[in-house]
Amino acid sequence: MPPTDSINELPFPNVAEAAHSAKPSEIEREVIELFDQFRDPLLRYALSFGISVHDAEEVIQEVFLSLFRHLQLRRSRKNLRGWLFRVAHNLALKQLYANQRSYKTTSDRAIAEEHFDPTPNPEEQLSSAQRRHRLLAVVQALPEADQGCLRLRAEGLRYREIAAVLGMSLGAVSISLTRSLGRLIRADGR
Repeated sequence: MPPTDSINELPFPNVAEAAHSAKPSEIEREVIELFDQFRDPLLRYALSFGISVHDAEEVIQEVFLSLFRHLQLRRSRKNLRGWLFRVAHNLALKQLYANQRSYKTTSDRAIAEEHFDPTPNPEEQLSSAQRRHRLLAVVQALPEADQGCLRLRAEGLRYREIAAVLGMSLGAVSISLTRSLGRLIRADGR
């Protein structure tokens, strides 16, 4: 058979046509839509565990791969946002524990500074950095459950969703958030 110079000259033209006309399935479209909607909040949430940006991006890829499998198996579509954050929570913890076994993890402070968008004014930068460090110290001093509640609330999850993700009662979530926010307000002094 003679060599070909373009895809249109392939010996199996219907294969080339199929490659160009392949349309995503309904599930693929739904996963893409959810990816566009939740990628950034899930990435921020994964980063809040202290894993590297690269590891957090891997976690997010695994989350959406799991979502694709979940939807393919026709499992529940109820509260997919909460489901996504729960899977991200579990995978980020798994990655954090794996990192702790293999190498020292990057601190929350280094991650926060890496993604901090400084303002042009140096005085405002210093003031903002001091405030950020003070509030970060307060967050780091909170019990682990309180930190988890605060992170999920910061991503916009409702109290019931936070309770489901962390396996806590609704009352415990409410008390945790009230206590945590009170400490942050007192530390902020504004």
